[in-house]
Amino acid sequence: MEDVEVPHYFTCPISLQIMKDPVTVITGITYDRDSIEQWLYKIQNHTCPVTKQPIPLDSDLTPNHTLRRLIQAWCTDNSSRGINPIPTPKTPLTKDQILKLLKDLGCQPLFRLKIIKQLELLTAENGRNSQLMAEAGVFDHVLSFIVTCFDQNNQSTEGLDEALSIINLLRPRIHPSELNRVRINTDRVMDSLAWILGCSDVKNHVKAEVITLLKLFIDNYSNPSELGRLNPQFFNYVVGVLKGSFGNNNNINAVLEIMMEICPWGRNRVMLVESGAVFELVDIGFGSTMRKTIEMVLGVLLQLCCCAEGRAEFLRHKGSIFVVSSRIFRLSPAADDRAVKILSLICRFSGTKQVLQEMLEVGAVFKLCGLLQTECDHYLKEKAREILKSHSEEWKNSPCIGDSRCYPN
Repeated sequence: MEDVEVPHYFTCPISLQIMKDPVTVITGITYDRDSIEQWLYKIQNHTCPVTKQPIPLDSDLTPNHTLRRLIQAWCTDNSSRGINPIPTPKTPLTKDQILKLLKDLGCQPLFRLKIIKQLELLTAENGRNSQLMAEAGVFDHVLSFIVTCFDQNNQSTEGLDEALSIINLLRPRIHPSELNRVRINTDRVMDSLAWILGCSDVKNHVKAEVITLLKLFIDNYSNPSELGRLNPQFFNYVVGVLKGSFGNNNNINAVLEIMMEICPWGRNRVMLVESGAVFELVDIGFGSTMRKTIEMVLGVLLQLCCCAEGRAEFLRHKGSIFVVSSRIFRLSPAADDRAVKILSLICRFSGTKQVLQEMLEVGAVFKLCGLLQTECDHYLKEKAREILKSHSEEWKNSPCIGDSRCYPN
């Protein structure tokens, strides 16, 4: 292209390129549609780039047809100098079009897959579209689509990738408080999302998005007590993440946070134990080097050891006492606190001669004695002292118990 001087009013103030689809905002400044939509919806800057005045998100972007015709004529006149004609702009998506698609999604099951794919393409096209989608209630309808897939006896996962992609694109535009007002029963949404974690034909990166969404729902549950009524299969799917190949550290931490949220209910503890959570947690505690991960593992184990089923399963794992006691002094005060409380529960309710002997052999007694000589929370010292005093008869031949500095008076 030859060195052609472009009239300054043909160029977008943001991109500094010739405008293909000029639109005028409420402040009276004209921009290229793509540029101003990126500015408003992707960058989330709601002020006019030129005037710095606010631009409400619900304000119109008015097509400047006169300016576009002038630009098109100028491009045609200069075509011999390497200037390409500007393409005819695509008609912007309207809320009515979205509502029509949503109606068809619910009423035409034969075309559901086609419609959900179309909705994904429109949502991903630009920020303006995704904003319109959020305002039109697409988030709710797509959740309903996921629940329908779950309700159909788990026959097909077609469209789940696209549906979760839409959810992921819209999630930043949905305020957490709005999750309490979804049209579908939250329990059914939770069960449906957990089911996806167990689908072998769903991609791992999609499952990672599901874990994030599950945690979002749990964090914003309108009635936390309802978390005590989760479907038993929910626990199998969630624990399956710890076993699965896609259980990278971020996914594991998110699942551990979910477990921490649902553990206060005794029924949930038993369900987690029956789903194999204890063995997976002990194995993660043994292999992980991440402080946050280990602290959460100990936190969940502490909750599970509050029930008899959890303590029994904990002791059934041959390395459990070693894993817990080995973390004392090595990570953080929080880890020390949780580890000592776990040992306290085990000693108090399941302190058989065999268990007490194992604690001596793996160094748990040595660690408890060490707590009495270190600078740590007074409560933790007293907890260690209580354990040692309660079982001093079993451990009296231990060198550390025999040390007068450590012996619990």
